[in-house]
Amino acid sequence: MVFITRVEHFNAAHQLWNNEWSPEKNKEVFGKCANVNYHGHNYELHVTVKGEVNYDTGFVVNAKELGTIIKDTIVEEADHKNLNVDVEFMKGKKTSAENFAIAIWDELKSEVEKIGVQMHCVKLVETPKIYIEYYG
Repeated sequence: MVFITRVEHFNAAHQLWNNEWSPEKNKEVFGKCANVNYHGHNYELHVTVKGEVNYDTGFVVNAKELGTIIKDTIVEEADHKNLNVDVEFMKGKKTSAENFAIAIWDELKSEVEKIGVQMHCVKLVETPKIYIEYYG
């Protein structure tokens, strides 16, 4: 089994908020991330897939094809958008980095399987100090 990772970048805004809580509690728990006008991140997305090396190509997967899937499925949907408002696959979800990474996995899984590899990991870097890894 060989693993290959493709990295993409995009920017998106969001707000961490729980509608069941008071504004005071939201600010206490989420701090600046509860800003009513939202806040943004320069995300770095690492998508790792796994499979066997193809005898004819020497590839596990064509990295360009994997990049196209990630760009079409995730980057085009989320780049310069508000995760709370504009991104269909985040509708009804709290837009934490954890939930965002899970949603990215869910969006990519079937598309990646169509090109003959399996998802291994989604790593979503939200800030230089915070990143999420999700293994399905």
